[in-house]
Amino acid sequence: MQSDKYMIKSFPPELSFQIKSFERMDITLFPNSHTASRFIAEQIGSAIREKQKKKEHIVLGLATGSSPIKIYSELIRMHKQEGLSLANVITFNLDEYYPMDPKSLHSYHHFMQEHLFEHVDIPPSQIHIPKGVLPLDAIEQYCADYEKMIIEAGGIDIQLLGIGRTGHIGFNEPGAELSSQTRLVRLDNITRRDAADDFGGLEHVPYKAITMGMKTILAAREIYIVAWGEHKAEIVKQAIECEPNTSVPATFLQNHDHCRFILDLAAANNLTRVQTPWKVGNCAWKEDLIHKAVIWLSRLLEKPILKLTDEDYAENGLSELLLKVDSAYQINITVFNRLQHTITGWPGGKPYTDDTHRPERAQPVHKRVLVFSPHPDDDVISMGGTLQRLVDQGHEVHVAYQTSGNIAVHHHDALRYIEFFEELSALDELSDTVLSNEALQEAKRVLSTDGGADDALVRKIKALIRRGEARMAARFCGLSDKQIHFLDMPFYETGRVRKNDIGPEDMQRITDLLYAIKPHQVFAAGDLADPHGTHRICLNAIIDALKSLKHQAWVADCWLWLYRGAWQEFDIDQIQMAVPLSPEELLKKRNAIFLHQSQKDTPPFPGDDQREFWQRSEERNRTTAGLYRKLGLAEYEAIEAFRRYEF
Repeated sequence: MQSDKYMIKSFPPELSFQIKSFERMDITLFPNSHTASRFIAEQIGSAIREKQKKKEHIVLGLATGSSPIKIYSELIRMHKQEGLSLANVITFNLDEYYPMDPKSLHSYHHFMQEHLFEHVDIPPSQIHIPKGVLPLDAIEQYCADYEKMIIEAGGIDIQLLGIGRTGHIGFNEPGAELSSQTRLVRLDNITRRDAADDFGGLEHVPYKAITMGMKTILAAREIYIVAWGEHKAEIVKQAIECEPNTSVPATFLQNHDHCRFILDLAAANNLTRVQTPWKVGNCAWKEDLIHKAVIWLSRLLEKPILKLTDEDYAENGLSELLLKVDSAYQINITVFNRLQHTITGWPGGKPYTDDTHRPERAQPVHKRVLVFSPHPDDDVISMGGTLQRLVDQGHEVHVAYQTSGNIAVHHHDALRYIEFFEELSALDELSDTVLSNEALQEAKRVLSTDGGADDALVRKIKALIRRGEARMAARFCGLSDKQIHFLDMPFYETGRVRKNDIGPEDMQRITDLLYAIKPHQVFAAGDLADPHGTHRICLNAIIDALKSLKHQAWVADCWLWLYRGAWQEFDIDQIQMAVPLSPEELLKKRNAIFLHQSQKDTPPFPGDDQREFWQRSEERNRTTAGLYRKLGLAEYEAIEAFRRYEF
């Protein structure tokens, strides 16, 4: 049974048949990945206990990757705090890279030990993970034996799955047959690119893997497939709403009688019920939904809002909206005015004016503004024009860089700086310990080795590189050094792509800065499509810090604005403040981004967009301006977009 305490919302029963016409699989939505992971862990824990009462084993099929980590963390917590024993658990992992030494940091053997097995009481003899060190001529027999072991264990009771951007489950890439079993496969290039960050570059990612097949996975009695974050939203839509097909292997799960797709809100963003709910059934036509529908219709028909007619509404499934409002004309005017009111050249509020229809307050005239930047360049990439505008308009602007960003520095850049240090005649006078010759030689050795985690000195050197770049960019935007803050949140300092959980020290650093500045405006990254999750973690920490300070009088007058741009832009119906940029301001923003030299040309973590960050930023800003123009509003060179976070 699903626990009501985790559910966000169920659609009314009278709409269920209409939802099914789009959604071909049972899904459950959660507000975030934490509550979703806790729900799944509790379901697994209950199943384990039920089997224990019968003195039986339970067989779990386990997945790797970032998606199940919180599920495993919750199982560990239940084991340590609630006495959940996993001694009756038999596990079979989905896959492993080939070739891959099980002792490698990149192996799934290491992943499972680190994130689950070494913390619980599953006997090692009951743990099964495909071997990545077999000779090629032994793999076929090994795979047959792996299938046999699953059968001899009684079959998989609960199978846990993630979903890749190609729609792969396990390593069943597009083209995988429904009848496939455990085998050696060649990895899709998109899958390899997605793994490149973990391996320190695409060239280090294996081309092959051993994986359970579709037939093996579908033989499980119960399946949970999970997805978190907006970067998974499009493939989630395809998996849930498209007919089963070999191009998206996850669609085959629709044929399973006991498969549930577990999603956070971000991963569900592209579903029809979210994007165009009027296609699903009757809607509660509130202001935000009307706004969304009219913009959708305008873009669909490529007509400015004020030119939409009653016939346009009626012929495109929006007759119900016409019944609610007198005419298309009245709807058009209302939505057009709302959009027009989002546009402002005064992101800190325009002094001494009526602010009834403006995004920001006119008072106080000079505000204290705190811009949080998860990485040392997110501020100028996502809101560099607005940042300069706030400074020019006389506000007290502070920038806080939440993490060091050290893993996003190429080894060759750090090595160049070390060799520069070595050539300084007074190098030994700087520090006998931190920058000793022995320490530098060890750092050079680390930087000459591919893969693995950076040691403390290497991380510090890379952090200083990014700190210097961030300082120069902030100064270029008009900030003084006392307005530039480096929080270096400890959760980030693993030397690897995967980070630790937020801890008390992380929260204290944010809370202390907020308390010291007492800002009227806070800007933070709301770019939840960040595939590595750092933006999401940093935003949640800011929100929690503000909530913890709610007893302070100044917090009631503090507005939190979210920006995007590095990975994805807001949908235009979500924008609540649009700051236009002139051609000169856009060029100045580009020059600020250029000061982050370590991220130029070939950034270490480009994601699935191979363009440089300045190119992405300008394209998104220009696209936003173009969308406003197509909807019938004034034409600008570029627009930076923001949305206010409502507590």
